[in-house]
Amino acid sequence: MDILAEPAIAGLVGLLLGSFLNVVIHRLPQMMERQWAQEHAAFAAGTDAPPTPGTEAAFNLCTPRSRCPACGHAVQWYENIPVLSYLFLRGRCSACKVRISARYPLVEILTGVLFAFCAHRWGFTATGLAWAGFSAAMVALAFIDWDTTLLPDDITLPLLWAGLIASAMHWIDVPLLASVTGAAAGYLSLWLVYWAFKLATGKEGMGYGDFKLFAALGAWFGWQALVPIILMSSVIGALVGIGLKVFNNLREGGYVPFGPFLVGAGLTAMVFGPQAMLQTVLNLFGL
Repeated sequence: MDILAEPAIAGLVGLLLGSFLNVVIHRLPQMMERQWAQEHAAFAAGTDAPPTPGTEAAFNLCTPRSRCPACGHAVQWYENIPVLSYLFLRGRCSACKVRISARYPLVEILTGVLFAFCAHRWGFTATGLAWAGFSAAMVALAFIDWDTTLLPDDITLPLLWAGLIASAMHWIDVPLLASVTGAAAGYLSLWLVYWAFKLATGKEGMGYGDFKLFAALGAWFGWQALVPIILMSSVIGALVGIGLKVFNNLREGGYVPFGPFLVGAGLTAMVFGPQAMLQTVLNLFGL
């Protein structure tokens, strides 16, 4: 197969999957909130029984069809072609002409580029497929956390187990012992930071989802990569936080979710390697 064919095909698959990731990013937090509401209602009623079937409309990653949030127009298949439909519609709903966020095609393009990179570096192999799956999960987690400060267990935990399995099957260049140790050390390190900060200030500096995401990164890259990843994510997070504060763009409460910066560091480690990341961070500080 031509040297450019595999990245091109993988990039096209990434664009298509990126379109689906937009649905995941938008709907998964809502699905979680509905589940919590149902559990709260069941607890308040003193029963563990699930809602009676048919009492509420189905809402999941497939149902209902995508609609314009402004006018309810059902998105047709030809309006859902990655990137091209956005350009053809000039970034507006075909019915009410309300502007569509540019983030939709950006997620599609980002996923496509990451898939093309994986195919270029590892080809159509188990390794390439593993890192493409890693990339898709990371994209979804970054945008969900930025929007909602949630890192769903439905993504972080499978990502962690996938890293351990990929290591055990020799699909990634990380020994199983380093992968298991990385998962444990990743979780415990942020767990200890969380409790130290909470005991010192009485506030929660991060959520449990961050622990699980860092554990997943430890599983994929090994314990040796944890220091470079946490250093880069902390430096970038601090710079972004300072920038948002300077321009008065901080959210209510003055917080910045940490997950997107862990994701950025994780994807950087995939592309350049953890050691190159560490050297970059050290160079920033003149070390």
